[in-house]
Amino acid sequence: MAAVHDDVAEFALLLRRLKERTDRSYAALARRLDMHASTLHRYCAGEAVPQEFAGVERFAVLCGASVEERTELHRRWVVADAARRRPRPQEGRGAPVPPGGDTGPVAVADLARPVPSAVPDSARPVSAAVPDLARSAPDRRPRVRFRPRHRSRPRRSPVRSVALALSLVAALPWLTASTAGHPPAPAAHPAPGAGPAPQGAGAANPAPLTWTADDHTLGLTSCGEDYVVAQPPQNVPPPPHPEDIAAWATSQRAVHAGTTGVRITVQGRGSAAVVLQALHVRVAHRTTPAPDRGTVYSLSDGCGAGITPRFFSVDLDAYQPVARSMPGDDGAGTPVPAIGFPYRVSLQDPEVLMVSARTESCTCDWYLDLTWSSQGRTGTVRIDDHGRPFHSTSSTGLPGYRYDRVSHRPGRWVPIPAANLDATAD
Repeated sequence: MAAVHDDVAEFALLLRRLKERTDRSYAALARRLDMHASTLHRYCAGEAVPQEFAGVERFAVLCGASVEERTELHRRWVVADAARRRPRPQEGRGAPVPPGGDTGPVAVADLARPVPSAVPDSARPVSAAVPDLARSAPDRRPRVRFRPRHRSRPRRSPVRSVALALSLVAALPWLTASTAGHPPAPAAHPAPGAGPAPQGAGAANPAPLTWTADDHTLGLTSCGEDYVVAQPPQNVPPPPHPEDIAAWATSQRAVHAGTTGVRITVQGRGSAAVVLQALHVRVAHRTTPAPDRGTVYSLSDGCGAGITPRFFSVDLDAYQPVARSMPGDDGAGTPVPAIGFPYRVSLQDPEVLMVSARTESCTCDWYLDLTWSSQGRTGTVRIDDHGRPFHSTSSTGLPGYRYDRVSHRPGRWVPIPAANLDATAD
């Protein structure tokens, strides 16, 4: 918790220093950034971390930050964002049973807590809500001891309860894998992202890196993305704030329309360098879009900064989609050439990869395989949506709407001409 607080506090401190250079209030700056003044104040106070760097970039430009300061601000934002997504340590874990001690009646919860997971850490996202029972060390398994009791008639109820508890323990690895979204795979076919097979006794070593993926963003250019929703306009709520896009899409069962932007943050677990070798696109399922799949709703509400480096374009309609490195800019209009693999990351030097996957003719389920090498080890981690593939569909031939707050107060969905809808998809 202290490390998370320190990373966020350093980012907030730099924001405050930039803000102090200007004579503008939080409200004045927030109007220029198209956000609430309270939201900007929370960022500067370290109470929240922006989900997108585009708004932070515009804030830095308004405050007169130099190129070096904007680069440092981006580094601190990446570290703070990764710290915010890092799972918090759980408290209240049971202490080991002292040797020779009497455990008394054994509770099912006491047996379930320390059971090790059958799925290695590298096979599932760091940001997934993995139960605590999947993360305890194997050497903390509680010892079930029985003390002989001298009674005329044996009591069978404790034996039955222990047997029931042990049967639940045997089932817990499968339950853990199901909760994490990755069903256990046979030994001959390890789960995606599991990395190399274990060497010698014991479980496989986890991958030397962590990652998070966010596919509900404002897009690569902060212009907002399009979604297909199977509801009429009067039943669809207005576009949400950027930090609430994922909740909005989930509540509406929305599907990415045309282009899907995925922001991937990769960070090493320690000081040793981890080389990211390649990013492979895997299409798990492809089908022809249903003609009655819904209506396109554009969340575009003005554009922000340009495309950041480490930008990859994917054509999901290709027979074998490939992630191709594309040129961009640094947010201030300075062109940045295409930068391909390999990259290098560590605990203090994270990397952000922006993937833009586009389709015009399919409804596709897809994910990414990121290959890595470090200190003589190699492996692959699967990048997906919390254990599920990313889901994209074409917007071709569908009616479209955008939210108009200018001509209609407080706002309402208005039709988008087909030509303009194609332009927003680009």
